[in-house]
Amino acid sequence: MAASTLGSAWGPLRLGVTSLCCRRPPRGLWARVRRLPGFPGPAGSGRSVAAASGPGASGTDQYCMELLRKRDYESYLCSLLLPAQSRSSAFALRAFNVELAQVKDSVSEKTIGLMRMQFWKKTVDDIYSDNPPHQPVAIELWKAVKRHNLTKRWLMKIIDEREKNLDDKAYHNIQELENYAENTQSSLLYLTLEILGVKDLHADHAASHIGKAQGIVTCLRATPYHGTRRRVFLPMDICMLARSFHKSVPVKAFPAFLQTVALEDYLKKIQQVDFDIFHPSLQQRNTLLPLFLYVQSWRKRY
Repeated sequence: MAASTLGSAWGPLRLGVTSLCCRRPPRGLWARVRRLPGFPGPAGSGRSVAAASGPGASGTDQYCMELLRKRDYESYLCSLLLPAQSRSSAFALRAFNVELAQVKDSVSEKTIGLMRMQFWKKTVDDIYSDNPPHQPVAIELWKAVKRHNLTKRWLMKIIDEREKNLDDKAYHNIQELENYAENTQSSLLYLTLEILGVKDLHADHAASHIGKAQGIVTCLRATPYHGTRRRVFLPMDICMLARSFHKSVPVKAFPAFLQTVALEDYLKKIQQVDFDIFHPSLQQRNTLLPLFLYVQSWRKRY
């Protein structure tokens, strides 16, 4: 598919980056962003990461935040911008996802990976029996489940899908990739909505499509690392359909979808390099991402 053809379909994909200048943010916004707990740079260097969850942050809480900051920086930034009462639970949920995601790359044999997944299946069962193991992420996830009455099947779907993915087989078609993204990324968003106390059909629909889009973009971003393909066609329809739910989604649900800012940032960059997913610039972190996220959080947009 020619780049010009893709470019002509790009119009509806204004999820946040290019529209940041459409409405002027309040004066002193950049300074306020740099004072966010855990924000990189001199203004935030004197503050502990633990401050992100308030004065009562525990050792297990800090463990989850540090794990997320090191292994999933974009989710870390998005979690910082959630309401204070939801933040520690979001860190726990995303740390749980990191633990599962890194199993595949940290084991040399599939059997060992299956054992790790079995551990997490038993852990979730034990969490819902009020008997979590003495593991930092498990303890924080148990607190989140107790605090927000999280749905067990979404946690199990994430584990089951990650377990199937241990086979390291290529996706046969886009439908398989969508199913994987739905059971992992969308499940995380459903749980995030529960953490935010949102029960809304439109928000659930948005979470489904945003999760699929996020999973596909994650696959694209990982392609140079895995070195499996040199040509991938971006499924534009999923991204546009996710955006179509914007007006129907309640404002309270918007923080759950802040990662669309990072998603669009990558889509814009890949367009600028003529859809070369191996271009070195795509591997560089956007230092302005915290500002973009903060502005969208302030505007209540995704």
